[in-house]
Amino acid sequence: MNFSKILIAVDDSAYGMKAARIGFELAHQISASIAIVFVIDAVKELPNPDLGINEGQQHAILLQEAENTIQQYIELYDGVDKVFRFTPEGEPHKEILNVAEQWKAELIVMGTHGRTGLTRLLMGSVADYVLKHAKIPVLITPREMTN
Repeated sequence: MNFSKILIAVDDSAYGMKAARIGFELAHQISASIAIVFVIDAVKELPNPDLGINEGQQHAILLQEAENTIQQYIELYDGVDKVFRFTPEGEPHKEILNVAEQWKAELIVMGTHGRTGLTRLLMGSVADYVLKHAKIPVLITPREMTN
């Protein structure tokens, strides 16, 4: 199957970087359009009065971090004529699916943090949710194996 539109879901972790690298490489090989989505997690938008940061300032900081991360990935894996950028705010697992549907993506590429046990039970797995609920194929980049 040849995909013409690949959505790469990233964050600012090593897992996001690996997903970006693999997504860009695949898109280059098959001449697909690329979009990157970096979800601004609503949970992280809580104001921090101890630091003098209100909700609006926190949102601006998180948005700038998301845009900087996307730009770094684009510069790292250059050679792409046009990369669409999405920085929605909300729950990552839902927003990735929303962007995929709105942009009419044909493949989602994303990493996984590989949480297990109680952490996975309490926090869930964005990758698992997307994999189970996506209406299109999802490529989950594997975690690096440690010795």
